[in-house]
Amino acid sequence: MAYFTASCDTVEVNTKFAKSLELDYPILSDPDLKVAGAYGLLAPGGKNPKRWTFYISKDGKILHVDKAVKAGSDGATAAEKLKELKVD
Repeated sequence: MAYFTASCDTVEVNTKFAKSLELDYPILSDPDLKVAGAYGLLAPGGKNPKRWTFYISKDGKILHVDKAVKAGSDGATAAEKLKELKVD
């Protein structure tokens, strides 16, 4: 299993943020909003993506999308969902 976050900030901003929190996972950068747009995270004409969690299988199939992400409990919610989806 692999996990990461994605942000529409630049690599430099994401690197500084990751270091400030001592994160042990990568933050992918999408400053041109292409990936966010492809995943349907932008309202028409929008520049601020929605915060959703995507559970994607090894073969690239989207297994589940959590549209009610809450930063304070997302780790526990993700662990629960991965168990439900039987993801190792």
